[in-house]
Amino acid sequence: MFLQTSYGERTINDFLLLFKNGQINLNPGFQRRSVWSRADRQRLIQSITAKYPLPSVFLYQRLQKGGVVYDVVDGKQRLETILMFTRQGRFSRRAFEAKLGLDGDVNRYDWKSLRARHPELYDAFLTYKVQTAEVTGDLAEIVDLFVRINSTGKPLTSGEKRNARFYKSPFLKAANGLVAKFQRYFVNQQILSETQIDRMKGTELVSELLMSIHHGGIINKKTSLDRAIGNESVNLNTLGRLSRECTATMNLVRRMFPDLKTTRFRNSADFYSLFMIVWEMRSHHFVLTDRKRNKTAVLLMKRLSNSVDELRDQLRKARPAKSGQRLYADYLLTVQGDTDSSANRERRAEILRGLLISLFERKDEKRTFTPEQRRLLWNNDERKTCPGRPGHPCGKQLTWENFTVDHILAHAKGGSTSLRNAQLMCRSCNSGKRDR
Repeated sequence: MFLQTSYGERTINDFLLLFKNGQINLNPGFQRRSVWSRADRQRLIQSITAKYPLPSVFLYQRLQKGGVVYDVVDGKQRLETILMFTRQGRFSRRAFEAKLGLDGDVNRYDWKSLRARHPELYDAFLTYKVQTAEVTGDLAEIVDLFVRINSTGKPLTSGEKRNARFYKSPFLKAANGLVAKFQRYFVNQQILSETQIDRMKGTELVSELLMSIHHGGIINKKTSLDRAIGNESVNLNTLGRLSRECTATMNLVRRMFPDLKTTRFRNSADFYSLFMIVWEMRSHHFVLTDRKRNKTAVLLMKRLSNSVDELRDQLRKARPAKSGQRLYADYLLTVQGDTDSSANRERRAEILRGLLISLFERKDEKRTFTPEQRRLLWNNDERKTCPGRPGHPCGKQLTWENFTVDHILAHAKGGSTSLRNAQLMCRSCNSGKRDR
């Protein structure tokens, strides 16, 4: 079905009534978030009071139970600004003042003071006419229209375009959920700003991480995320697993490197590589919770970061790299030019892997003691009493029917499933010890 468009005009008061009646939807799934600054909004109010013409507002007319609803295809920022200034509903919390330049007047006006001091201008504001284009037709065509319209002014980011085209995708919804979960971390560590998150850069980054986990390793950013996000073959069960792995890895990165903002690893290209190496080590059952080893890892990452930054500054001053700076020169090459190519990503990963993997121990793949090991341990222990867990001595006499075998150094911390790392223990103490 082709788009059908009818052109007309509506007053600001008409839009206010539509909003009050719940007939205007400023946030259809394909829309982007608010990107205007306070100054942008003040300029719009100044233009309206000066009676300057505004661009047309595009509305997608659709029927739903109860009547007609208009999804805003273009003009969201303008209509939101008007609703904020006139203190409508939920937008009243974001009300603002504007300097209107009335006969040399330098005062700022809000909606209430404008009505009290300049009632004629208040009435003119409400009756100000906005050109409209009301469209009907296939939703896919509407989304394409949205992308085309928003390719000028403040153009849509690649993430916003994907959100518009695939806003119903479970993959995209999962990515958005993870961004919301880790938004404070991203912002506090300066990996992403609030504005970048609003403009879907966070969703783009997390989508890449999810696809990389699904792929089993590093991917080329230029590989179409559109195909991935719209790919129905990533079923809900798989998507749930990817989200859990991403969450667990993000929590590990946050725990292992608590101050990324002071290093270059807050940059998205570097952060991606660090995240993927941590994910890789976690997948191969490395023990990543040892505080001493994590402190050493932090020192190594800071040294790498500082040395790469120093080398970059050195080269800018036309001083060539020295032989001892080879590793840093290699890393620097990966963050210049096409930072997100497979080759550069793989080289960065190789450097990080070389620095980090030798620090950490891998868990024993065998988690449970064999019956033979249990018998040997039982027969070689003369006391057969429970030693208790750290800080809680026990002394309970053990029998063949009630004893358990405990890892002295917890399996979760790299302890091997061997007799030299085994002891008899009662079931209660073993359960209470956990990974301590």
